[in-house]
Amino acid sequence: MDSSKEVKAILEKYESDNYETLNNFNKILMHGNLGGTGKLVILPVDQGFEHGPDRSFAINPDSYDPHYHFNLAIEAKLSAYAAPLGMLESGIGTFKNKIPLILKCNSSNSLTKSADQAKTGSVKDALRLGCAAVGFTIYPGSDKIFEMIEEACDLFREAKESGLVTVLWSYPRGGMSKEGETAVNVVSYAAHMAALCGAHIIKVKIPSNYLEPDATKDSFIKNNIKTEKISDRVSHIIKCAFNGRRVVVFSGGNAKNDDELIEEIRGIKHGGGFGSIIGRNSFQRPKENAIKLLNDIMEIYKK
Repeated sequence: MDSSKEVKAILEKYESDNYETLNNFNKILMHGNLGGTGKLVILPVDQGFEHGPDRSFAINPDSYDPHYHFNLAIEAKLSAYAAPLGMLESGIGTFKNKIPLILKCNSSNSLTKSADQAKTGSVKDALRLGCAAVGFTIYPGSDKIFEMIEEACDLFREAKESGLVTVLWSYPRGGMSKEGETAVNVVSYAAHMAALCGAHIIKVKIPSNYLEPDATKDSFIKNNIKTEKISDRVSHIIKCAFNGRRVVVFSGGNAKNDDELIEEIRGIKHGGGFGSIIGRNSFQRPKENAIKLLNDIMEIYKK
């Protein structure tokens, strides 16, 4: 498989994986404008499940059409496109082999208050659709977390045997304050947990400069862990993901203006992050604006 030295250095850290899995990982890392740099920008579109179609797409009505998202990811020359089963099925005939695909295999919805997810896709589905990877979400802190971890590990075990890459959304929820969901001491725990579950790529939210008052808080204070700047916090998250031996990408989060998003991207870059996975902050903009913003983001990661 053709690869750059930067990508080879990343793949060498995944010591247990078979050739097929590493080849699919290589496809993602070598695709698009960031191909070969060791950095990633991925478009995830599972927000219709998570927040509802109207909260997600009404601001940009073209985005109700699943083909819109395939086209956006392809035209922006992103690293990969991630979506639930129905979204990928709706465009796979038209867009097959145009961009690496990630099947998001579980989802929640805002009609329930339960911090849980339902399984909606499988390794068999991912292989049928020609995906390079499967994705899964866990909620560290939820009453359902142990069941979710077991489901993730079962899925990932089967995926690796089938030559697929694994992506874990690790979003703290339930057993902490709302502010604590993005606290740096909570997000660092969530990132480490994802690495321990065997994820190839870990997705977390950008941590805030806040320490949730739990058992982990004193370790930050006593050991003088730096958390003031975004880059400090990102650097610590990377350290918690096996000291950089696992790829960590950061969520674009809630809708924000271009300047705010670019500032976060610079912090991720300077902190040694591997890239971003940006949904609402891309597809909720007009396509032309979204492509320009995504290209600006990728230029930062290239430098």
